Amino acid sequence: MRQALRLVLEKPWFERAVLLIIGVNAVTLGLETSPYAMEHYGGVLKWLDSFILLLFIAEIAARLIVDFKGFWRDPWRIFDFIVVAVALVPAAGPFSVLRAFRILRVLRLISTVKSMRRVVTGLLSALPGMGSIVLLLGLVFYVFAVISTKLFGQQFPEWFGSLGASSYTLFQIMTLESWSMGIVRPVMEAFPFAWLLFIPFIVLTAFTVLNLFIGVIVDAMQQEHEAEARSERDALNDQMAQVLEEVRAMRKEVSELKKP
Repeated sequence: MRQALRLVLEKPWFERAVLLIIGVNAVTLGLETSPYAMEHYGGVLKWLDSFILLLFIAEIAARLIVDFKGFWRDPWRIFDFIVVAVALVPAAGPFSVLRAFRILRVLRLISTVKSMRRVVTGLLSALPGMGSIVLLLGLVFYVFAVISTKLFGQQFPEWFGSLGASSYTLFQIMTLESWSMGIVRPVMEAFPFAWLLFIPFIVLTAFTVLNLFIGVIVDAMQQEHEAEARSERDALNDQMAQVLEEVRAMRKEVSELKKP
């Protein structure tokens, strides 16, 4: 039974079927947010959701039967298990709010599609490098928040009345969302040289520090791609070495058969 399940799980059509089921589940969960759809097709949508959940549970159970220890060593399988387990939370009770997270089942696409999995792995490997950038960005925010609070806090308490308010305002400025007409120009009416503070802040954050994030992520993605390509080359070389070894063994056997 275990061998039969293994053969089924390794079939390409099985992976395509899982992708199709995830896609259908994403559509049904989205339709459940529509009052019209729930009024006319609510029973069908709930039945489909329960049926798809049973299919996911059956898949997880099959993978546990095939390789129980290997399942828990694979972080992507653990992710699948958690995502499916969330949907089993009772609809009533203190944990009923977790039912809203059933849509997380759609994230199983990440563990199923190799290209998406590669992207996520690259992002995770970039986290250590991004930590230093986050600290740098936090330091810049703190310095400019203190300065802007002391300079503009008394006249613009809604935007710069405290460190928290100044940090949020500076975050809005960093995203370039209504930063000029909404914040900087009104401040410049009272403080004409305020641009000497805000322009360097935008250059440091939006145009410099944030681009460091992109650089770190791109570098991590490239390293992940190179590591995967190197792994594939090593696997191919191992296969070629095995084939050559078998050919040598066959030649040796043929030579021995030719001897009188």
